[in-house]
Amino acid sequence: MPQTSRTSSLSRRSLLRALGGTAALGALAGCGVPAAYVRPGDRAAADLSVSDKRLTWANWPLYIDTDDKDTTRRPTLEAFEKRSGISVDYVEEINDNDEFFGKISPSLMNHQQTGRDLIVISDWMCARFVRLGWVQEMDRARQPNVARYLDPLLRSPAFDPGRRFSVPWQSGITGIAYNRRRVGREIKHVSDLWARDLKGRVTLLSGLDEAFALLMQGNGVDITQWTADDFHRVCDQVEKHVRSGQIRRFTGNDYIKDLSSGDVLACQAYSGDVIQLQADDPDIHFVVPEEGAELWAESLMIPNLASHKANAERLINYYYEPAVAAELAAWVNYVCPVPAAQDILASSKDEDTAALAEDPLIFPDTSMRKRLTIARDITSTERVEFAKRWNAIVGL
Repeated sequence: MPQTSRTSSLSRRSLLRALGGTAALGALAGCGVPAAYVRPGDRAAADLSVSDKRLTWANWPLYIDTDDKDTTRRPTLEAFEKRSGISVDYVEEINDNDEFFGKISPSLMNHQQTGRDLIVISDWMCARFVRLGWVQEMDRARQPNVARYLDPLLRSPAFDPGRRFSVPWQSGITGIAYNRRRVGREIKHVSDLWARDLKGRVTLLSGLDEAFALLMQGNGVDITQWTADDFHRVCDQVEKHVRSGQIRRFTGNDYIKDLSSGDVLACQAYSGDVIQLQADDPDIHFVVPEEGAELWAESLMIPNLASHKANAERLINYYYEPAVAAELAAWVNYVCPVPAAQDILASSKDEDTAALAEDPLIFPDTSMRKRLTIARDITSTERVEFAKRWNAIVGL
């Protein structure tokens, strides 16, 4: 049974820089340049999995369990290698979705191998890869655990109905974090960010894809079918709060520092970060507003021409075993996409690990789940216009 890691106060997302700085790359991906599209029949390469027991996996830093005594060791991955006989070249090379897109897009659009059999990117970027035809459909016959255990809330996002091309690695919630002691009251609504006594002590996320959905939910919008009018209404509101001085600034993951220091009292935040912050300051709370919050995922995908597709599918299926998912959840502290892992953690003899089973930011309770929604992604025709307006407000 896994035990909660105490080796680092950093979350994986705390290493990310503010998104949007590579807008040109984002625009290219969003536009779906016709020459870049790859037809279904041209996506597969000869699969060497049977004869060549290996695969290359690109992931984000701090996004897999490590041994407390030796951080170069990854217990769940080592167990997979021992069981399967498959050697995994695990590369922590993804620090920003757009940056990684820029790294591998030349190969994908020119129908060349990327050198990677498995990648993990945010679902809003996964949507671009699916539209461009840059990833392969997975064989669910090789993934019975995914079919059985994947959280129903994550099974069918708008960009990939039925998750044919993607499988969530970890999930999370974009909501509101605040210091209960310093604010002196509960925050329950998005509109509470605009209270007069919080003036100059509020931050929003700078990335377009990270920020807009929660703000729309504050307006009562169904984010599964939001419109351009909904987006521009949010922009009008944010511009007003920037002019009034209500919003201190727009941030990447550096809101963590502002919230910890007390420079900021309330902010848009990611659930996984707040779990880390609460370990040092129990006065910091995370809120899923009564109007709802955005549920997101970062997902595993198999890029075109990957030469070890079956090996990659086997690894994905392994991480959907509840016991393995529990061990991973105990370390990364994000929303676990395998609800069945909750009972595994609850049975742990380690008190800190067992307590994670009751943490709604890892296993959302019934009440919270009713308020979580996956937003529809920004379409290729919307992205250039929307990014231009949002980045002008944010100052990117």
